Amino acid sequence: MNLLIKPSQASGTVTAPPSKSMAHRQLIAAALAKESRAVENLDWSEDILATLDCLRAMGASVARSEDRVTIGSLDPFAVAEGTVLHCRESGSTLRFLLPLALLCGRTVVFTGSERLLERPLEAYEGICAQQRLHYDRQRDRLTVRGPLRPDKFALRADLSSQFVTGLLFALPFLPEPSRLSLLPPVESGPYIDMTLAVLRNYGIRIVSVGGDRFHIPASQKYRPHPVRVEGDWSNAAFLEALNYLGGRVRVRGLDPLSRQGDKVFSALVQTLRQKRPVLNIADCPDLAPILMALAAAGRGAVLEGTDRLKFKESDRGVVMAEELAKLGIQAVADEHRIWVEDGSLRTPTEPLDSHNDHRIAMALTVLLTLVGGELRGAEAVAKSWPDFYDVLRSLGIVITNVEDTTDEDGSGI
Repeated sequence: MNLLIKPSQASGTVTAPPSKSMAHRQLIAAALAKESRAVENLDWSEDILATLDCLRAMGASVARSEDRVTIGSLDPFAVAEGTVLHCRESGSTLRFLLPLALLCGRTVVFTGSERLLERPLEAYEGICAQQRLHYDRQRDRLTVRGPLRPDKFALRADLSSQFVTGLLFALPFLPEPSRLSLLPPVESGPYIDMTLAVLRNYGIRIVSVGGDRFHIPASQKYRPHPVRVEGDWSNAAFLEALNYLGGRVRVRGLDPLSRQGDKVFSALVQTLRQKRPVLNIADCPDLAPILMALAAAGRGAVLEGTDRLKFKESDRGVVMAEELAKLGIQAVADEHRIWVEDGSLRTPTEPLDSHNDHRIAMALTVLLTLVGGELRGAEAVAKSWPDFYDVLRSLGIVITNVEDTTDEDGSGI
């Protein structure tokens, strides 16, 4: 889908979409409880639908209606032989569920997009090798077979907190205690805190020692816990970014006490008003595209702690630099940092491209509200926020389908 965004300013009040990061965690924890309970305030993004589909395939009872799901009764030890879990493009779904799939001692197959199956999984591969579990990674699938056993686990904490979360979901089921140590540097710590908070709500006890070591008691049970998913600070950043560009947008439904790491966006935006500030985003890598966009519209910036951006839905630093060049802004990304030069944004003479990455699509859309232009692959936003463009239109941003701007002979109106 190609969209034409015209220069326009946002104004109005909107409600933040539900947190995708928190929804994944709440749905999995609720599924693991013996009795079903409702998880409310859900948005049917592709990633959340992937997690729901996989939980159902593993044996959870799932009843969906409007913005809620009643879910429970998943016994991870009873997952059927040959179960196929299609994760679409969701890294959270794959990494959160893989340790649970290893509990049953039967063959489980994970499938998904080619890009998803290229993303790092070495932490789990190492555990399977250590315990001599079956682990076969192909271009189009990953096949595993447990059973996972209690152990002393050590994970590199600079790869992804999702590996930590996956183990924290699964290890409480084991018949003997386990220990989990995080090898420094520990990055994305707020995401681990989110997981621990969810587990506490469902009656799971994790003993934290110094923030980088965890003792997981044995034979625990998830207790039913009805919940309403909080607003998403990550996606709300794109709305707040419109204010940086002169808009007047009020965002409701955000918890100021949230553990979400991307809550820091408000402080980082203020720092962007300085001349080429240095921002460390190791704990909030999903903010990189919109921070690069605002730096391009402002006084430039240097982003540090960007090592993991190449493992996202696209190589985010590289592709944002490529798209910013079309807008007249120079940016350079290497393995550890990104430089965005200050300059004057210009209207692009060719379409910008989302690279099939939802956060790239949203960040570029925000910039195009200043200078106007066409965005190719806008449908990528469905991964996390299907209603993104409807929300922008409600705020006064002028967005049309490119197909609707041509007359019958294909020439522009």
